Amino acid sequence: MEQAIAAVRAAIDAGRMRPGVKYSAYQLADTLGMSRTPVRDALLRLEEVGVIKFEARQGFRILLPQPHEIAEIFAVRLALEVPAARRAAATPGPALLHSLADQRARMRDAVAAADESTFARTDFGLHDLILAAAGNARSRAIVATLRETTRLLGASTADHTRTLADIDAEHTPIVTAITAGDPDAAAATMRAHLLATGRLLVRQAARTHPGVDPDHIWSTLIE
Repeated sequence: MEQAIAAVRAAIDAGRMRPGVKYSAYQLADTLGMSRTPVRDALLRLEEVGVIKFEARQGFRILLPQPHEIAEIFAVRLALEVPAARRAAATPGPALLHSLADQRARMRDAVAAADESTFARTDFGLHDLILAAAGNARSRAIVATLRETTRLLGASTADHTRTLADIDAEHTPIVTAITAGDPDAAAATMRAHLLATGRLLVRQAARTHPGVDPDHIWSTLIE
């Protein structure tokens, strides 16, 4: 299923599959050289998060990400990840500090290699480490689901409004604050990072929805 999801996302990103055009699930399976079951499962998953919409007789259309959906995701992430960073910084044990340092090294290696896919995984891993350190398994699971939804929607600021190095740099003060055992700074820098990312993604999504005011959506839900 993951292979089929990746293939559909790549086709959308490359412009080979366009919003509004009706496609056949069966033809897609043939094009990908895959059996229909994993392709169907992949399309169902993409429908769940709003990337496609099924129509009669196995047809489907690509949908554009809705700005308010992305703003809602970041509203929840802010509510969960900012206090998680604060808690992680309150009692940063040696194991957490070692793991954070290792993850930061992996992120920098991905930046040097211009490897967006690996960077995305290490970015997720860093945030996940902080959530795990906060000790709330449910919050950790919720954020993982939200980040997966964002990924499937194809929302990314890399190479659009900022580079991988820019994104990487936003994580430095977060890790520095946690390492120093400074809860207030950890919470503030996590909030700044999520606000910057969320606002950019909402503005990107709004470009494909004429008449939508991204700043109004953002201020209504976030600020």
